[in-house]
Amino acid sequence: MKKIALWLALSACMTTAALAQHSDKELQQDVQRHRAMAAAHEGAAKCLETKKDEKVCMAELQAACRGLAIGKYCGMKHAH
Repeated sequence: MKKIALWLALSACMTTAALAQHSDKELQQDVQRHRAMAAAHEGAAKCLETKKDEKVCMAELQAACRGLAIGKYCGMKHAH
C-alpha cells in the first residue's frame, strides 16, 4: 500500500513538472524579463551607493520595473 501511495505521489509531481515547462519562446521571454529586473535592481543599488534618499531610489526602481514584475518591489522584497 505504501508503494502505491509513493508511486501516485511521484507521478503527480512528474505530471505537474511536465505541465510547468515553457516553450522556447516563453523561456526566452522569461530570461529577458529577469535580465531587465536585474538591471533595474543594479540601478537601484547604484542609486543607493550615491547616498540618495531611499525613497528616490525606490521610485526609480518602480519606474524601471513597471510591467516587468508583480508588486512594488520589482519581484523582490526584503526586510529593513
